[in-house]
Amino acid sequence: MQQRAAGGAGGAQDGIHEAVRMDDRNRNLHPTGSGVISELLRLVSEIRLFDDEQTELVDRRIRTGLAEISGGFSLLEIVLACFDWAAHMAIAPGKQWQVREGLLRKLFELGVYNVRTFLRGDPEPPVPWSERRVSGDNWRRWPFNVLAQNWMIWKQFSRQATQEVAGVRPENLELVNFLFEQMLEALSPANYPLTNPDVIQATVAERGRNLARGLANLAGDVRRNRTGEPPPETERFRVGEDVACTPGKVIYQNRLVELIQYSPTTEQVDAEPVLIIPAWIMKYYVLDLSPRNSMVRYLVEQGKTVFMVSWKNPGPEDSELTMDDYLQLGIMETLDVVRAILPGRRINAVGYCIGGTLLYIAAAYLAGQKDLFNSLTILAAQADFSEAGEIRAMIGESIFSQLEALMQKRGVLEASQMGGAFAALRSGDLIWGPAVDRYLLGKDLFMNDLMAWNADGTRMPHRMHAEYLRTLYLDNDLAEARLKVLGRTVCMADVDAPMFVVGTVTDHVAPWKSVFKIHYLNGGDISFLLTTGGHNAGIVSGPAHPRRKHQLHTRKRGDRYMDPETWQATVPVQDGSWWPAWIEWLDQRSAGKRKPPAMGAARKGYKALRNAPGEYVLMR
Repeated sequence: MQQRAAGGAGGAQDGIHEAVRMDDRNRNLHPTGSGVISELLRLVSEIRLFDDEQTELVDRRIRTGLAEISGGFSLLEIVLACFDWAAHMAIAPGKQWQVREGLLRKLFELGVYNVRTFLRGDPEPPVPWSERRVSGDNWRRWPFNVLAQNWMIWKQFSRQATQEVAGVRPENLELVNFLFEQMLEALSPANYPLTNPDVIQATVAERGRNLARGLANLAGDVRRNRTGEPPPETERFRVGEDVACTPGKVIYQNRLVELIQYSPTTEQVDAEPVLIIPAWIMKYYVLDLSPRNSMVRYLVEQGKTVFMVSWKNPGPEDSELTMDDYLQLGIMETLDVVRAILPGRRINAVGYCIGGTLLYIAAAYLAGQKDLFNSLTILAAQADFSEAGEIRAMIGESIFSQLEALMQKRGVLEASQMGGAFAALRSGDLIWGPAVDRYLLGKDLFMNDLMAWNADGTRMPHRMHAEYLRTLYLDNDLAEARLKVLGRTVCMADVDAPMFVVGTVTDHVAPWKSVFKIHYLNGGDISFLLTTGGHNAGIVSGPAHPRRKHQLHTRKRGDRYMDPETWQATVPVQDGSWWPAWIEWLDQRSAGKRKPPAMGAARKGYKALRNAPGEYVLMR
């Protein structure tokens, strides 16, 4: 179509110029008016309503306006995904009948179940009681059990209808499934006072006082949302006093990061220091919460010299920072500082979430420096984004184009937008459930250190975040060896440091099977650990959480590949936190004990600038 349009435009231009030439040849025959015609044709040929820059500006303003209306989501992508799914379902009568038959069978079973429970029986339900929000004792009584079962049947139906539909693009199927999930979570009987037995019971017992408290809670939350105040109870977790309180010093600072060195608590420490790269999408102190939940404190107590990168919370003035800037300022320079303080020592580098992805990239770029990394520990981070989980439904081409336009206008992606996207992945537990507790049951908001940290969000610079989404999520350049870093293409196969890679069972951000893909991107020694919990709680689960379980297996260089399903079925399950297993793995790769190093290296210009947690973590 573009070639035809270009050909048509070229033909029109050729016709105009031919007319000008004919006019020039006939000038002597028609001296009067010929110059006017020639000038008119020349002016018409030079008309340009929009140049390339103006065209892009107009289109970007349209995309920005649509993004502001939809909160960064693309209504066009939703329409196209639904059409793709509906059209292919229309030509799949077998699939239609299979789904319809399953639904009708379950609804018939529901009718029988309804009669039996009404007659005070306790029959087997059509769907197992697997949904946490409708699984209490009150939900087992008629008619609430029937309402709950009806809702779970329709959830089961939506999953069947949006799985394995031949011909539908996988990303469209993910988006349609996500939309169905959001709709059904909103229609849950647990969300409404007249269909929620817990709300009815509380309202009768308290004579409506729970609803009055809920209305006051709603008014307070609306006010806080408008003024930008943090949620209630977060003031109990003060940064630097109650959380992020492990003693240490900021020993280096650039325009993007502060580097914290923590004070030793043991007489001897391992020769190899630990450098932690947290995600820039969050404040670093998710790994230094209250003392019982602090990974940093645990490492220090185990005789490790620990350094932590603390990312700046960027503002509009930082909108042009790139992924290369994050790599250079956040990892390269901090590695140089650690090596200046501990010359000749190899480093145990740790990366969490997208900080782990950035560490993968840095390790691939620096693969030729054999004496740099002693080991890599990757926590809930992906190198292959081909199956990036439920968040992938929110990052299609159309969504990306609108989100990029919005970020370009504002300079940053606001923390509220990112937090809302992650909450939507588990809307039942993170949106609707808390709303019922707070506004219908009138409960005070429960806040712990992890929840207080989660409310302390950060922004994303426009250019870096656009590059991150484009090159990793959409194009998967790192896994396919196309990613250019500081002008050079990197490949994960070049990384030669031993790896300790952690996935979490219920991770909605970095699904563990996606994290597991590192096994076929790199042929070296990989110790893969799978722990119970989610993206944050599964990682922040030290010995204070004895109910955790984990599996650990090491694939040596040269071993045959094992698929994730076989891995999970055959690797023994162990009780307890995964932290001690990690410490044992680090100890096995240590060159022994040394005296703790000085705080910083004053002779080399790295002196203590201020006490931890520093300034960047406090930026709003």
